[in-house]
Amino acid sequence: MLRDDSDNGGGRPVAAHNVLGEPLEICSIKPMTGFYRDGCCNTGREDAGSHTVCVVMTAAFLDFSKSRGNDLSTPVPEFGFAGLKPGDRWCLCAPRWQEAFEAGQPPRVFLRATHQGALAYCSLADLKRFAVDLA
Repeated sequence: MLRDDSDNGGGRPVAAHNVLGEPLEICSIKPMTGFYRDGCCNTGREDAGSHTVCVVMTAAFLDFSKSRGNDLSTPVPEFGFAGLKPGDRWCLCAPRWQEAFEAGQPPRVFLRATHQGALAYCSLADLKRFAVDLA
């Protein structure tokens, strides 16, 4: 189910769009990702972290994130989190991607699965520089 991230007066939910203005694609279902754990980088008012950038994990980025206090590689079984490994796709918080970009450590991005909400924190030009799904 796609989340409605706009206030349309309680009407029918609006399909989410990616940073290219197209319908948002699935980021990953194995591991299951997304703020809503629906496989998509959907966002809404409850998502204070803006989990909107679909990335592919690398060892370098996992180390960077851990050094910044967000350990994504260690399993947390009590929350059903198996830990991420290089190659996993994941909905990353847009401010964390921007922080990694500024530090020269950004993970690669799947633009078609990156929610347009990421553009509040990251420029499309920067995201495109690290895109894995542009032909």
